[in-house]
Amino acid sequence: MKARLDVRKFWLFFAAALLLLLGCGFTGDGASTTRPTPQPTTLPLVVATATPLPQQDYEALELEERLLVNLFQRVGPSVVHIQVTTATGSGSGSGFFYDREGHIVTNNHVVKDAETIRVVLADGSQVPAEVVGTDPDADLAVIVVDAPAELVVPAELGDSSTVRVGQWAIAIGNPFGLERTVTRGIISALGRVFPQESGFSIANLIQTDAAINPGNSGGPLLDLRGRVIGVNTMIISETGASAGLGFAIPVNVVKKVVPALIKDGFYAHPWLGIRGYTITPELVEALGLPVDRGALVGEVTPGGPAAKAGLRGGRRTVRVPGYVEPVQAGGDIIVGIDGNRVTGMDSLISYLDFTEAGQVVVLDVIRGTERLSIKVTLGQRPRE
Repeated sequence: MKARLDVRKFWLFFAAALLLLLGCGFTGDGASTTRPTPQPTTLPLVVATATPLPQQDYEALELEERLLVNLFQRVGPSVVHIQVTTATGSGSGSGFFYDREGHIVTNNHVVKDAETIRVVLADGSQVPAEVVGTDPDADLAVIVVDAPAELVVPAELGDSSTVRVGQWAIAIGNPFGLERTVTRGIISALGRVFPQESGFSIANLIQTDAAINPGNSGGPLLDLRGRVIGVNTMIISETGASAGLGFAIPVNVVKKVVPALIKDGFYAHPWLGIRGYTITPELVEALGLPVDRGALVGEVTPGGPAAKAGLRGGRRTVRVPGYVEPVQAGGDIIVGIDGNRVTGMDSLISYLDFTEAGQVVVLDVIRGTERLSIKVTLGQRPRE
């Protein structure tokens, strides 16, 4: 009886051990197997979250922000809002303090024909102003106010000869009468030239995409350090609002013109005394010109500096495709001035813009088959 019981216990033990071994994946060849882990039947939920910027990127943006805030805090008090009444209505523009004596630089077109001028200062107070001098050809004017000394904060003037395309440009002004507005962009181009009603041109304008609108006229265009690099003067726009094409008078022109306006009330621009054409492929083909770059002299003002020096204008008129008016042909071709290449009328005008009345310049001229050097003593541009 005892022996049977032991045998039964043995077989029960053996069966349990076998089941245990099979459950563990034991195989007869001594290897073992692993059962696959059950996988979830649904995909995990993925949330689209923007990756945070590296800390140094935030610090760079914050530095840029601090620079602009600091710039406005420093230069903002120098900028004023100019309100004008004329016989036909009213208008407004911007300006900035030039010196401690209360002289303010603005555009000529802001104060033209003004009967009364009122200036709104940084603290909101308003004071009357008087015109000191104007220069329609450069679209600059100087007005003066009698204001508390602590509110007369001259802006720092920079150097427009160091301005480069692509650098930052900041404008402060009063667009549409909205006082003390700041906009930022870049310098888009340099050396733009635009003709005026007088027949003369504004040269060397700085182009910017910083938003400039009506009312910004006369306000400063600044570099990153808050130095004035130009005076905002005009825009090109089909709507009358900013289209990203704003223009400013270079501050180096301001440095020449404004002291004369304060002293004499006007500025004597240098004058060559010619009218001409930029040479184009159309002119080359129609007139058989010997060069494809330069300024073709169409007219020489009688008694002017160029006429006195012996420069010659056109002797016949020719219809040229693409030109509305007949071209005065047969005149001298200016290809250089003081050793600098002249590629067209714009480059000639731009060079003359940084000369002075009474200065002698040397023109490199092609006349027929000859190449001549002609010295010209620049005169004073007629004021009317």
